[in-house]
Amino acid sequence: MKAFIEYVVKELVDFPEQVDIREVDGERALVFEVRLNPSDIGKVIGKSGRTITAIRTLLINAAAKNSKRVMLEIIEPEGGRQRTPAPEAPVNP
Repeated sequence: MKAFIEYVVKELVDFPEQVDIREVDGERALVFEVRLNPSDIGKVIGKSGRTITAIRTLLINAAAKNSKRVMLEIIEPEGGRQRTPAPEAPVNP
């Protein structure tokens, strides 16, 4: 399954040499952590999350055939994207 994730993700990104996939045994499921160049995160997630959802669906179905549970997570680099808080709406008296 790791090879499948690696193949798909590397075909989507601009910096395939920076793709790092780690397998982590969780209590209930096998977790795959994907680390990649910050500029490639949007390409793997896709519009409205469609690309990552499709990858997860294929992965879950493949794992189900082997009676396993899996999760796929994209790990943002330290510091991550800077999220600015939404502006507060003015209060009318």
